[in-house]
Amino acid sequence: MAQPFETIEVTSHTVACDGGDGPLGHPRVFLEIPEDTHKVVCPYCSRTYMLVDEGEDDQAA
Repeated sequence: MAQPFETIEVTSHTVACDGGDGPLGHPRVFLEIPEDTHKVVCPYCSRTYMLVDEGEDDQAA
């Protein structure tokens, strides 16, 4: 069964993705998260970066 693509929560509209596998990754690309969708998908590795509010994790405590 294929593994689902990774989703990473971030608090900045600009993210850098390099595949995360060191030398086995891909060239570093800078991605801009659109204001209307709050997410962007890396064209190399299909990781999804999702914009969240900074205080969102604090609400679970």
